[in-house]
Amino acid sequence: MGKSFLSLIIIPHTKSDSRTLSFSKKAIKFALWGTIVAGVFILGMTADYVRIKFTGHRYSALLSENQQQKETIKQYEGSIGALQEKAKSFENKIDVLNLMAGFKSPDKLQDPGVGDYPRSGPVFSASPPQISSGNLQNIQQRTDDIQKNLDTLANFFETQSSRLAATPSIKPVVGGLISSAFGVRPDPFTGQQTFHWGIDIVAAWGNPVIAPADGFVLTVSSDKFYGNSITLSHGLGVTTLYGHLSKIGVGEGQKVKRGDVIGNVGNTGKALGPHLHYEVHLNSKPVNPYNYLLDE
Repeated sequence: MGKSFLSLIIIPHTKSDSRTLSFSKKAIKFALWGTIVAGVFILGMTADYVRIKFTGHRYSALLSENQQQKETIKQYEGSIGALQEKAKSFENKIDVLNLMAGFKSPDKLQDPGVGDYPRSGPVFSASPPQISSGNLQNIQQRTDDIQKNLDTLANFFETQSSRLAATPSIKPVVGGLISSAFGVRPDPFTGQQTFHWGIDIVAAWGNPVIAPADGFVLTVSSDKFYGNSITLSHGLGVTTLYGHLSKIGVGEGQKVKRGDVIGNVGNTGKALGPHLHYEVHLNSKPVNPYNYLLDE
């Protein structure tokens, strides 16, 4: 059986002769398959090119994003270093405040022994501290400890401030002279040895008598021994008494501040001349008022 052929007749528009091209079916099939293979190859190459191009753009974007993240991390590392430095500065100042307070509070800051910087020496080294959950937790713990210790110190100094304000510390008569001390002495009227429960401060008649500490007027009274007298309560078990006054300038229950005028020097009651009889009681027991004259 003969081979099968396909003929292609080319008829030109000119007067030249027509041409006939003959192809075997085998050659046509080969050419067709070649075209298909070439098309698939071209499509594959095109797909690879597109994929490589897309990957290149994506890689460039990732590089840019990675660089931005590095910059952000670097900024965070700097911030953490600054926070660590501030925390150390606060710790040093709190150490001084605890020393000034004169006590070691149970809440006093202690070195937890973790983290990226020592308790002494420079905070920053050749390489900045690395960001980690441990670092952040350490900083949070340190700030919590600082806040706790500051609260303790604030309460302590507030208590101390209240205590100081309520503690008699100045002479109740400005410029007066102490004429009789606390303790055993001869009675000025009988000459017998008696115990003097306060001190006598000599001053001119009518000189102002001032409160030596914050408090309130506990009693205002008059009798044959103390004459016109005032008792102030300062809290914390401390009371003070002022006798032989010529004038009383406050009423019971009235609040007074250190330096407020509460009365005037006189010689009422059992007194030989103008002076102030001044007593200090601690938990209802008389104590030496001279120990409370810090301005002496």
